[in-house]
Amino acid sequence: MTSPLRNPQFFYTTTALPCPYLPARMERKILADLAVPDADTLHSRLSARGFRRSHTLAYAPLCEGCSACIPIRLPVAAFTPNRTQKRVWNRNADLTAHLLPAVATGEQYTLFRDYLNTRHAEGEMANMGPRDYRIMVEETTVDTQIIEFRTPDQKLVAVSLTDTLDDGLSAVYSFYDPQQTTRSLGVYVVLFLIRQTLLLGRPYLYLGYWIPGSPKMAYKSRFRPAEILRQDVWQTLEPDQPVCTGRSALFPDAPLF
Repeated sequence: MTSPLRNPQFFYTTTALPCPYLPARMERKILADLAVPDADTLHSRLSARGFRRSHTLAYAPLCEGCSACIPIRLPVAAFTPNRTQKRVWNRNADLTAHLLPAVATGEQYTLFRDYLNTRHAEGEMANMGPRDYRIMVEETTVDTQIIEFRTPDQKLVAVSLTDTLDDGLSAVYSFYDPQQTTRSLGVYVVLFLIRQTLLLGRPYLYLGYWIPGSPKMAYKSRFRPAEILRQDVWQTLEPDQPVCTGRSALFPDAPLF
């Protein structure tokens, strides 16, 4: 059978390391180099096959005896916000978004550090210093941008590192002010990216991996309808709760949800 990735690049696997999401499990990854000609096209094709990007590499889980990490994406034209998501959108109407080149700043790092210390103090990124953060943002061979979210007094409250793909956007990494608990900034950033994908006229927002057994990843399944990749086929994620239908006032200048 012909590979769906024509002219395949050099793929290799990592050694097994403790899984950062599920206890008592080990993870391995398959990696592909994105430091190649026409990296954006390769990145788009790999994303459609369930890969994610980190720096100049695309990766996918290759864990023995485990398939808990499930690629998930949102077909944005079909998205219908629920009541909670509508409230979050309206609650953050005072924020302004600034789309910027992928350049790290000290202000971003301060927010990033506060977010990690509060929300992921035991995570694999907990020891990242300013240089590590700069590399995460700036070491890219594909179409990458930073989106900053600011209050009316220009306080930085959220940041999203985002890639542009042939068929949509990929949310690489987002973080926010953990003290702004009433804003639900994590939800708001996803809603904003849905709107951006719509405005670009592209069909999908890629959210990375959904891990049903991990509370850290549970939020991704709350955006419906969602699609998950199973056995190389994108299929609708079966709802575990009712999804609102009808016309929404969330994005008045966007198509019917």
